[in-house]
Amino acid sequence: MRHAQRLERLWWGTGAGARLARLLLAPVSFLYRLGVAAHRGLYRTGIRRARPLALPAISVGNLTVGGTGKTPVAAWIAATLARQASPAIVMRGYGDDEPVVHERLNPNVPVVVSPDRVRGVERAATLGADVVVLDDAFQHRRALRDADLVLLSADRWSKAPRLLPAGPWREPLSALRRASMVLVTRKAASPAAAHAVADTISHRFPAIPVAVAALTLQELRGASGESTMPLEALPGTRVLAIVGIGDPSAFLRQLAATDATVRAAVFPDHHRYTHAEVGRLASMMSPGEIAVCTLKDAVKLAPHWPREAPPLWYVSQSVVIEEGRDALDALLARVLAARATQS
Repeated sequence: MRHAQRLERLWWGTGAGARLARLLLAPVSFLYRLGVAAHRGLYRTGIRRARPLALPAISVGNLTVGGTGKTPVAAWIAATLARQASPAIVMRGYGDDEPVVHERLNPNVPVVVSPDRVRGVERAATLGADVVVLDDAFQHRRALRDADLVLLSADRWSKAPRLLPAGPWREPLSALRRASMVLVTRKAASPAAAHAVADTISHRFPAIPVAVAALTLQELRGASGESTMPLEALPGTRVLAIVGIGDPSAFLRQLAATDATVRAAVFPDHHRYTHAEVGRLASMMSPGEIAVCTLKDAVKLAPHWPREAPPLWYVSQSVVIEEGRDALDALLARVLAARATQS
């Protein structure tokens, strides 16, 4: 928990200590920027070339280390493609949790885990897929895909992005020139804030279509069973929120917006909970309090959750396209049409 909190303060804190730490890390971020530019130059000059894939593919990625809603959006795109095609999800599988989440969200869509996306797509073809969603592959330049959808979070938008390690950005904003489309996502941010980010991107990159999506909380589900509870049951309820995702603050604000009384146990993104940690979390709960986490955390917490403890609940994010639906549909139609050229 301390590591996650320190990172949160470093990247987003406004105090003198956080500003000093970012200043001291600025030279390292500059070296990182040079490395990113060198990698980009290898592909721009043709020294390295992207390899064609066995199937049409759309990449769902971002410019930051997390917090944009990439997993629910990738799952939503796979479900949308499944209405007309046989999609598969190909991903690196960092943290071991995201493949399980995808399998839970789309039980009939194969999930292929492979650091080599080219071979992963070949594997997807043998499983009967005719189109592929590449989860978190925007920086994986080796795979030549048909479309790149890049997500930006309105909840964590910054007019002056800071590259790793002084900030959470993997690439500078100029990398959006490689994108086929940008999707601005919002969780706790207002529609006006998301629209402002979309306008900024449209002004700077006028040739790139921009859409906006709200990631809204669905009903609560029992982590170890089929029980459900509506969000309307949360007002006035005391909640222990257990969260280990890229942007914990947005999820916590979403829970607080239900008028529940929320206290948080925050862990790093992709944290692997130990049996002892889960036991301590359960013991922290007071009478009448309920434990709520994300699906990403539930798949790791549930196997260790004590039977005698109060139930563990999780809540998933539902994708609602608020702006730019026509452009997004056109992008997916383009990917689907590419199947004809490979048949």
